[in-house]
Amino acid sequence: MTTTVFVYGTLMPGERNAHIAARGGPFTAQPATLRAHRLHHLHPEAYPALTPGHPDDLVRGYALTYTPDAWSAALPFLDELEGIHDSPPLYTRETVTLELEGGAALPAWVYLYARPERLSAAGAQHVPGGDWRVVEGRMHGGA
Repeated sequence: MTTTVFVYGTLMPGERNAHIAARGGPFTAQPATLRAHRLHHLHPEAYPALTPGHPDDLVRGYALTYTPDAWSAALPFLDELEGIHDSPPLYTRETVTLELEGGAALPAWVYLYARPERLSAAGAQHVPGGDWRVVEGRMHGGA
């Protein structure tokens, strides 16, 4: 059972929703990279959207690895924040393979943005370099 989730936005350590990741219990956070995915910033929402991308695309974030009990406790909080049970869903949860610092591969869950029509709107921008922490105005807004 995979008990790791890749976070790339408001759930990263030090960001505005990091406290939600901690609600389930203890975890370890390791810098990680997700390849072949593209990161977008949504304005005025002020949160990121992750989509499948080109083989050369990459996204920087963290692998949060929970104990099995902590994962079971954290998952409802994460799913609620990401709106996977909304109709239509805001994000979907899927499995991917991350690259940790040093090159080790790690299977993980990730939340992919499920409303592609929003990405063509004027307030959606691609995040060059795939690191949401460099986006101006990311600390304001919704989720």
